[in-house]
Amino acid sequence: MGEATTAAGETTADGAGPSSSANAGGAQSAHDGGARLDASRFTTLLIAERDDRLHATLHRPEVRNAIDAAMVAELHAVCAHLETHPKVLILSGTPADADTGAKGIFASGADIAQLRERRRDDALAGINSTVFDRIAKLPMPVIAALDGYALGGGAELAYAADFRIGTPALRMGNPETGLGIMAAAGATWRLRELVGEPLAKDILLAGRVLTGPECLSAGLVTELVEPEELLGAADALADRIARQDPLAVRISKAVFHTPREAHPVIDTLAQGILFESQAKFDRMQQFLEKKNSRKK
Repeated sequence: MGEATTAAGETTADGAGPSSSANAGGAQSAHDGGARLDASRFTTLLIAERDDRLHATLHRPEVRNAIDAAMVAELHAVCAHLETHPKVLILSGTPADADTGAKGIFASGADIAQLRERRRDDALAGINSTVFDRIAKLPMPVIAALDGYALGGGAELAYAADFRIGTPALRMGNPETGLGIMAAAGATWRLRELVGEPLAKDILLAGRVLTGPECLSAGLVTELVEPEELLGAADALADRIARQDPLAVRISKAVFHTPREAHPVIDTLAQGILFESQAKFDRMQQFLEKKNSRKK
């Protein structure tokens, strides 16, 4: 199936044909003149794109959205597009279906069939960790909308996001040690930063899987909503981000992730850039005009 543009300016595409990172990363012009990712040959991601956000749905429901080489290549293509055309990224999985009773699922982890065949050189290549790190470093914020299983590589993909929203049905953890390997795509350090060392060790070393409410209590997700409200909550958060100045958001995210040793120098330099932006003058002028109008 090809792509279609909605009246709201949203471009959607689903997979058709073989995937390759070479052809997956191209961009094309939509009717509004904005660049759009050409996802017409994607097979593992469904893409819906607007001017201010791109929504990528993991789409391998027959294997619980296990992350395979094709999905990694397509995620790289998404990153290449968003590095050139910065906008919010929303990641989600297969939604729950109330009519059939099918449960939602984000990603059950890496594709075990492929993982079983990988050897030392594959591990040293950092196949999943490289793309997850690229996602974490995207210019604009990344939102992970999580329902059902988010395990192993699926959890590590979620850890790479700036925001995580979940449902009560969410189950998140890293069972890799039970398979004779370790969580090597970011969990050993991102999870400790997110939830603290004791809980991170319980997840990584003892195989603990957290429920949705436990994820909320630990701060691993910022909000719990019902499955049917999940994508709406992600879009509402993206709307809040969109109301901010994009350059200020980009620079704030970049400064936030710099090492402690770079502060406060990096903050001062970054503020100097923003003080010269036209958006700063326009937004402050609008604020002052609104304030003065209230006094009259």
